[in-house]
Amino acid sequence: MTSVFPHRFVVIEGPIGVGKTSLARRLAQSIDAQLVVEQAEQNPFLERFYRNQRAAAFQTQLFFLFQRARQMEDVRQQDLFGPVRVADYLLEKDRLFARVTLDDAEFGLYERVYERVVVNTPKPDLVVYLQAPVDVLSERIAKRGIRYEQQIERGYLEKLNQAYSQYFHRYTDAPLLIVNSASIDLVNSEADYQMLLAEISKARRGRHFFNPTGSSFF
Repeated sequence: MTSVFPHRFVVIEGPIGVGKTSLARRLAQSIDAQLVVEQAEQNPFLERFYRNQRAAAFQTQLFFLFQRARQMEDVRQQDLFGPVRVADYLLEKDRLFARVTLDDAEFGLYERVYERVVVNTPKPDLVVYLQAPVDVLSERIAKRGIRYEQQIERGYLEKLNQAYSQYFHRYTDAPLLIVNSASIDLVNSEADYQMLLAEISKARRGRHFFNPTGSSFF
C-alpha cells in the first residue's frame, strides 16, 4: 500500500486522550511507514507537573521542546526519498502547550529558547486533527489507565481543547483534515479505521472535515 499512499509525511494531532498515538501507530503499520512518536514517559518532570502544574510547568515544557526538536531534526536530515513517515505530534504545537501552562515571564523566556532550537522544521503533507469533547477525553484517559494522567484536572483539558480549536481554526501551513472522533473507535473497529483511512488518502490541498457516526468510544 505504501507505493500508492499519496502522502510522505502525515502528522496526527489533538488534545490529550483523543487517540492520536493509537491512530498514528495503526496508520504507520498499515502503510508500512516510519513512526515518530512523543516519548512522554522519558520526561522526568511530567508526573510532577500533573501533581502541581505551577511547580514544574517550565521544566516540563523545555524537556518536551528539546525532545521534539531533536526528533524533527532527525526527520529533516533523512533522505527525502526515504520511507513514508507518520508522527503523533506537530512540533509547532509545543508553543500551544507552553502558552497554556506558563506565565508571561516564563513564556517570554520559552519563546527565546524556541527560536534558537526550532530551525527548518519538516513540513507535513497532511495534518489530521482529532477532536473530541472533554467528557470523551476524560473517559479515554481513565480507560487507558496511565497512572500519572489520572491526576489531570478537567479545567486543564478544557483549556487545551480550546487552545487546539483556536490554533487549528487559523492553521494554514499544510493541508488539514479535521476529524470528529467522539463516536468512532479507531483502535478496535476495523470499519471505523478504514473509513478514516479513506479520508486521509484522498485529502489533498486545503481544509477538509470528517464528521462520521461510528460504532463506539475508544
